[in-house]
Amino acid sequence: MSGFWNYLTGNFDQILSLLGEHVYLSIVSVLIAIIIGIPLGILISNEPKLSKPIIGTANVIQAIPSLALLGFIIPFIGIGSTPAIVMVVLYSLLPIVKNTYTGLTNIDRDILEAAKGIGLTKGQTMKKVQLPLAFPMIMAGIRISAVTAVGLMTIAAFVGAGGLGYLVFSGVQTVDNHMILAGAIPACILALLIDFVVGKLETRLSYTSKQQHTSKPKKKAKKWVITTAAIMVIAAGGLKVYSTANAEDKIVIGSKNFSEQLILGNMLADVIENKTDIQVDRKLNLGGSQVAFSALKSGDIDVYVEYTGTGLVNILKQPPESDSDKVYDYVKKEFKQKYGIDLLQPLGFNNTYALAVRQDTAKQYGIETISDLSKVSNGLIMGPTIEFPNRADGLIGLSKTYNLAFKDVKAIDGGLRYTALKNHKSDVIDAFSTDGLLQAFNLKVLKDDKQFFPPYYAVPIVKEETLKEHPELKKALNSLSGKLTDEKMRELNYKVDSLKQSPAKVAKDFLEEEGLLD
Repeated sequence: MSGFWNYLTGNFDQILSLLGEHVYLSIVSVLIAIIIGIPLGILISNEPKLSKPIIGTANVIQAIPSLALLGFIIPFIGIGSTPAIVMVVLYSLLPIVKNTYTGLTNIDRDILEAAKGIGLTKGQTMKKVQLPLAFPMIMAGIRISAVTAVGLMTIAAFVGAGGLGYLVFSGVQTVDNHMILAGAIPACILALLIDFVVGKLETRLSYTSKQQHTSKPKKKAKKWVITTAAIMVIAAGGLKVYSTANAEDKIVIGSKNFSEQLILGNMLADVIENKTDIQVDRKLNLGGSQVAFSALKSGDIDVYVEYTGTGLVNILKQPPESDSDKVYDYVKKEFKQKYGIDLLQPLGFNNTYALAVRQDTAKQYGIETISDLSKVSNGLIMGPTIEFPNRADGLIGLSKTYNLAFKDVKAIDGGLRYTALKNHKSDVIDAFSTDGLLQAFNLKVLKDDKQFFPPYYAVPIVKEETLKEHPELKKALNSLSGKLTDEKMRELNYKVDSLKQSPAKVAKDFLEEEGLLD
């Protein structure tokens, strides 16, 4: 408990900033969902033929996994807050639309006939009779959507929108429970708080409440509602401003969502800030390769570190190649021609894939190489990262080269695969040769004796138009060329993954030690 408290106090500013982003994104999403959802519910209550297709569409959207939905919309609207808000709005529509429709269509017909009998128009009946009576049901849908929005918005970190999910994702990657709790607990409290506020609004505005307080003027209730809504919007906006203060036209540095990438992203940013007059925005901890590369192509980010093997196989869809110079030259040429992206000089280390097992497993089966593993793989469970089984330079090609046939393959995200291996829930994992957790968990790295895995040299990639606008970037970033060996990168990752130092601190300390900061 003391460790968690120390983490909170030591990272208070960051947590407050991320909380501000989370509040802003959640409230904006729910307000948009209300603006769209209630009119849709009213529409289908008046036009029953539209109810099935509209509610059916909302049901289908609700059934799509959130990450899949994000992956689908990123190519169209990029990364950042916009796709996160769109995703949460789409998920929030079903309870609002359905509850509005149900509340309006379940009103006693005799009441509607009575309203018609006293001369109320259709619009007056909706405003003065139907909506007040359906209000509790509508508010129930809004409460569900509001609470759901807070939880879903943790995924916003996957596309660089910020929020408390940044801490959750980072904590999972580094197996840091304090960081996970620092993101999860405020999100939980925020969900309860929003539910409480919406509940209070429901009580104030409900038909029953008005009947019980007929002596109070209506203006007072309206004033209270307007004031509460204004406070919520101002608070959300204020926290958002706090988290994005002094935002200007900047170079945006991106990174993928694991420790090494966070370190490298901070290194790039520090070097640019130190060696140029360019201001930098750090949009780190994005999703995997496709998310980061799509963000670069669309201009949502300007620079990030990619790996030559990933560029060759995963992005350009070419077969693996073992010659590192050929890989670099080919990727550099194709990226420039196809995407207008320039590869700068490699940073020095080769973070290739590797397979790792526990020391007891290696000893029990006498495993030293992947060929050794192939002889006993049918009795072992593999617990790789989620994307590894689906990559040509991953399990697909590896299985063909080595004739691997595992007893089961249970894909799991990030740092959790190390925990699963340690707890004997799996026997083999994929890793990167520079992973700090290899050292932390004392794992046996198997030799790629058939040299299947292509070289994965880390290299900054930059939009050509960005380099034209800021030519000094190339010299600044190339100052990192050849400065990182495999051993040095593994050591830096170990400091983040096991010693729980922040990626920003580890990056800055390294640059200072190497004399790379003026």
